Amino acid sequence: MQISPTLTAFLSLIAWSEGTSTSTLTQNNGYDVIVTGLDGPAIFTDYSDHPFAPQFNRAPVVFRLPAIPANTSTAAGRYQILYHWWKIYRVNLKLPDFSPASQDAYAIEQLKERGAVALIGTGDIQAAIAACSNIWASFPGNQYGQGGHTMDTLLSKFAELNSTA
Repeated sequence: MQISPTLTAFLSLIAWSEGTSTSTLTQNNGYDVIVTGLDGPAIFTDYSDHPFAPQFNRAPVVFRLPAIPANTSTAAGRYQILYHWWKIYRVNLKLPDFSPASQDAYAIEQLKERGAVALIGTGDIQAAIAACSNIWASFPGNQYGQGGHTMDTLLSKFAELNSTA
């Protein structure tokens, strides 16, 4: 699939919003970031599979936010992909690994499923963000209770990212 500059900017918006592309630890534009937990952020270097796959013997990360009790997560990569969903999408999309290309394909598939790719194509970025709010906790309008960004902040950041795409 050819990725348009506008879709590339939206993918970059997700990474910025989730804090992966701006992580002080990332060595690969957020593709190597594990969700920030009580022990602080971490990165991984083996892209052969999701970093929480059984062969890596990594326990889910414990995180705590003021509004919610301690919880665990397996979110990893540029788009904070949960291992549970990765297992399903990896098979369905025939993804060979957890490389940047596979992470992008995963995120694009999720955008397609919610109709966001079409909305991005027509320039309705606000509707695309709203359509995906149940996926990314940093988007407004979800039930995760993890804070996040306002719609105005995301639209402003998208405009900035899209102007350089």
